[in-house]
Amino acid sequence: MKDLSLHLMDIVQNSITAGADHISLNLSIDQNPHWLICEIIDNGCGMEAEFLEKVTDPFKTTRTTRDVGLGLPLLKLSAEMTGGKLALESEPGKGTTVRATFSIGHIDRIPLGDIPGTITMLIATHPHILWTVNFTSDRESFILDTDTIKKELDDVPITHKDVLEWIQNTISEGIRAVFGGVLDEVN
Repeated sequence: MKDLSLHLMDIVQNSITAGADHISLNLSIDQNPHWLICEIIDNGCGMEAEFLEKVTDPFKTTRTTRDVGLGLPLLKLSAEMTGGKLALESEPGKGTTVRATFSIGHIDRIPLGDIPGTITMLIATHPHILWTVNFTSDRESFILDTDTIKKELDDVPITHKDVLEWIQNTISEGIRAVFGGVLDEVN
């Protein structure tokens, strides 16, 4: 995968398939040392410990349409290519946390990609899910919570074109405010 937004979309699809109705997408920068941390937390069905140990093997998948699952193995490879790592926590009935760390200055760190567009598309196609988006750095933080947005909308659906445009623009502004100047390809 050529950017982080594509990894994010792929991993979130696993959360949706696992029946999650609350998904948190967290991007943060740890300045000491310089790490970009991407975390996806869901309240889906979770995984048994035995399956969790093998989930980064591309030939171990829950998919029934094919015998290969590349999402987590490719995310792990992208992180490890920068000196980072992939960490997974999961408990049956409680959900899963996927955490990938990337060295910010490493030449092999993949770009962010279209994070605002990807998150907006996920919200638009799965409006029943409670989405929480967090961006943090040592200088700033940003949070977007679809439950809070829905309460303010009265009878306007979150999937309304103008609402989705506002969400995408707000996420773009949040990325610029939190990561601008630190990540070179910030949208």
